[in-house]
Amino acid sequence: MLALISTDSLFLSKHPDDLNLFLEIMKMIRNALTICAFTVTMGCSNAVITDPNNDQGKNTGHFNFKPLTESANSANWNPAAPWKLPEGFTQTVVVNESSLNIYDAGRNDWNDMNTVNETGLHAGRYMYRTHEVRGGAVSVIDLKTGETKILVQDTNWTALDGIRWTPWGSLIFSEETTGGRLMEVILDPNNPMKALEVIDRPAVGRVAHEGLEVDNDGNVYVVDEHRGRTQGCAGITPCGGGIYKFIPDTYGDLSSGSLYVLSIKATTRRNNTGQAEWLGPIDASHGRKSGTDFGGTSYQRPEDLQIINGILYVAVTEGSRDEYGKEYYEGRVISVDLNTLQVADFVKPGVNVPHEIGKPGEAGHQTGFDGVDNLAESPDGRLVMIEDNIPSDIWFASTKTNKLGASKEVKLFGSLTDPEAEGTGIYFSPKDPKTLYVNVQHSVAEDGDATWAITRNHD
Repeated sequence: MLALISTDSLFLSKHPDDLNLFLEIMKMIRNALTICAFTVTMGCSNAVITDPNNDQGKNTGHFNFKPLTESANSANWNPAAPWKLPEGFTQTVVVNESSLNIYDAGRNDWNDMNTVNETGLHAGRYMYRTHEVRGGAVSVIDLKTGETKILVQDTNWTALDGIRWTPWGSLIFSEETTGGRLMEVILDPNNPMKALEVIDRPAVGRVAHEGLEVDNDGNVYVVDEHRGRTQGCAGITPCGGGIYKFIPDTYGDLSSGSLYVLSIKATTRRNNTGQAEWLGPIDASHGRKSGTDFGGTSYQRPEDLQIINGILYVAVTEGSRDEYGKEYYEGRVISVDLNTLQVADFVKPGVNVPHEIGKPGEAGHQTGFDGVDNLAESPDGRLVMIEDNIPSDIWFASTKTNKLGASKEVKLFGSLTDPEAEGTGIYFSPKDPKTLYVNVQHSVAEDGDATWAITRNHD
């Protein structure tokens, strides 16, 4: 400490006007000493000092693993442990259809997306799930007691998909069908397992919603899960399959605001990357057509969204097609820098991850990236991706990129052995950095849909 005092005096004598810089340097030094103090039994050289500008260590934990070398073979399916995982991880059922069978007579519950109460009373304790069936429902799980029940349900809701906890303490969820609705659940502030009201929010846009995302300013990002490059609108292509931004008139109030569509200034059949802009406001009641009419760029089934450090990542499940209808590649993740609006290929087969060839067990099989669907942020700031594919693989991508915006490291973490199911709804609770939550949807097993917890066994 005497050495620190001496250093303080020397610095200020030479840089009297740099008080803020001095305080920041001293904060970093003292943080380092604190870490060493807590790790004295291991030696200070073993302490991990996190650089706040390092996107791989900015949160509350790490999720290191030795990558898998190949996808799962369905011949090895084990209903009690359906995930092929690296060593050091345990898989357990959080809730299956024996706990809450919403759709009886052998119909699967189609658990889709997950979130928890990220703020407020008992933050992190309650998990909310959408169910992607007709007569849709949102269920809630008390992760402490295991109690599970339907939070809200309506026979008029259909194909519920995206779900997010908002910064102002409500839930938003949406329908995946054409012209789908986005709705907001107002919860009892004293009981997060009780809904007080469900409010339709048409101002956010009528599109085929899948993933949802909310930034710190209260803006809501949505996608139109549509084959905009091939299916189009009434025979007109490209049309739909856009990426949208809703800016509310008042923070935390989704009843009114303006909807904008992302547009690439110079589009190509193959990529649709480069410099972008937000166009609008568009007609929220006809988001697909209005967005296209304004010049919005069409993608091939954009399905989910995740913001990490000011970058919006978008899962585009299918690749663009040539004039003969053949995919150039089998889906990708693009990145949108929300400050510069530069759009790049972040993870793409043939660029920083292999193309998938055949299936495990077949001659000539090659494990690769195919049909990326849902996204999440890992505790150490990486992007987690899961495929809408069989086998359904889970990948982790570093947010460190090359000059073209592609991730420098993409690793295979897990793979689903169930021969007919897909994994979906990957999610890390900000209160539990050791556990990755993931759903198994339309399992081959009767009443086999479930929410699983994949947990690190040690630090």
